[in-house]
Amino acid sequence: MAETFDVVVIGAGPAGENAGARAAAGGLKVALVEHELLGGECSYWACMPSKALLHPGEALWLAKHTPGVRELIQGPLKADAVLKHRDQMVSGYDDRSQVKWAEGAKLTVMRGHGRLTGPRKVAVTGKDGKVRELDVKQAVVIATGSKPRLPDIPGLKDSKPWDNREGTGAKAVPGRLVVLGGGVEAVELAQAWRELGSEVTLVQRGPRVLKRFEPFAGEQVAEALRDSGVRVLLETQATKVQRSGTQGEYTITLTGGDTLRADALLVAMGRTARTDDLGLDTVGLKPGASIEVDDQLRATGVDGGWLYACGDANGRNLLTHMGKYQARLLGDVLLGKPAKAWADAKATPQVIFTHPQVGSVGLTEERARKAGVPVKTVQYALGDVAGASVMGKDLKGTAKLVVDEQRRVIVGATFTGPGVGEMIHAATIAVAGEVTLDTLWHAVPSYPTVSEVWLRLLEAYGL
Repeated sequence: MAETFDVVVIGAGPAGENAGARAAAGGLKVALVEHELLGGECSYWACMPSKALLHPGEALWLAKHTPGVRELIQGPLKADAVLKHRDQMVSGYDDRSQVKWAEGAKLTVMRGHGRLTGPRKVAVTGKDGKVRELDVKQAVVIATGSKPRLPDIPGLKDSKPWDNREGTGAKAVPGRLVVLGGGVEAVELAQAWRELGSEVTLVQRGPRVLKRFEPFAGEQVAEALRDSGVRVLLETQATKVQRSGTQGEYTITLTGGDTLRADALLVAMGRTARTDDLGLDTVGLKPGASIEVDDQLRATGVDGGWLYACGDANGRNLLTHMGKYQARLLGDVLLGKPAKAWADAKATPQVIFTHPQVGSVGLTEERARKAGVPVKTVQYALGDVAGASVMGKDLKGTAKLVVDEQRRVIVGATFTGPGVGEMIHAATIAVAGEVTLDTLWHAVPSYPTVSEVWLRLLEAYGL
C-alpha cells in the first residue's frame, strides 16, 4: 500500500533540507528523498571541499604580505595535509551526521531515486530495486540541484574529464592540469591546485575571466593567477580532446592548432538542471529542463498548484545560499504564510574565494545601464584604506558602488581584495533594504578597518 505524506521533497541538498525542515517544524508530515548523500553537492563536491582546498593558499598569500611572518616561510603548502583537511571537511564522504540532523528535524529520510508517477504521486526506488509508493496530500518539492554541462567538443566525453566532483575530491595533486572555463569554479580550482603544486593552464574562450562580474574583478583575478604561475589563455577554445587509454595523458587541441598535454582535464563550463529522470513528463513538463516557477516557487503549467521547485532545479539562481533562501520561503508558503521570493533577482550576493577574493551583490554597471537605471558609479582603491595597510604590506583591491541616482540607493557593489567576502553582507543589506546614501552617511565604519572604504566611497560620490 502507498504511504501518505503531506509533503515529499525529492533531493536532500541544502535547498531540499531547508524546505523540508521548515515545513516539518510547522507540523507537516514530510518525506525527504535522496539517492546519494544527504547534504548534496555543496557539502561534498562543491562549496565546502573547494574552500577547504583554497583557504590554506589564501593564508600563505596573506602571510607573504605580513612583515614578521613572511620571513618565517620556508616552503610551499604541504599538499598531503591540505587534502587530509579537505577529507575531514566532507566527513570522509559519510552523511551519517546529516541523517541524524534530518531525523531530529522530524523528517522521514528515504534512500533511493524519487520519481513522479503522476499528480501528487511519487515512487522511490531503492538500491535493492524495491519501490515505495507515496501519496502526497499537499506538495511535491523538486530540489535535485544541477549537474555539470559538458560541451560538444570532439573526444571530450570519451576522455572522461574531471568535473567539480573530481576537481574538489582528487586524492593526489596532478602534475599537469588543464582547466576549460573562466567562471567561478574554473578560477577557484585553477588557483587551488596551482597552490598545491600542479602545473595549471586555464583555457577561456572569452576575452576575460569572470565575465558576469565587473571587468576589474576578472582582470585582478587573472593577474593573480598568472602571478601564482597559472598559464591563462584567453579567447582560446579546445577543439578536440584525445587521451591515451583510460588513465593516460590528455592531448587538447586548441584553436589555431596548438596543443596542450595534461595529466588531468577539468571542465568547468556551466551547469544544467538535474531533472532528466524525475518523471516530469507524467505531469506535462519537459524532462531535463529547469522547472519554471513563480515567486512562491510553485511550478507554472501544472494544474492544482501542488508541484514546487527550489534551488538549481528551477534555474532562477544557481547559488547554494539563494537555493536555501528559496527553500525557507517555500517552507513558509507550504505552511500558509505570505511569502514571495525577490532577493534572488535583485540582491544576490556572491563571493569568489580566490586570493584576492571577489565579493559582489546586485547589478554590475553594465547590467544596470542595460536595465535603464539612471546610474552613477564610484570606485576606490581598497589598498589605500588604513585598515588594509595594517593587514599587510602592498595588499591591493578595488571597491565599486553602482548607484541609482534617481532614488539615491545602491543597486550594485563589487569588492576585490583580502577578506572582502566578510564585507559584502553590508552591501547586501544596503541593496536589499534600499538604504539611501544619506542614511548610509551616518553608518560610521570603525577605524582602522578595511570597511572604512565605505566612507571613502560616499565621499567620492559627493557626500
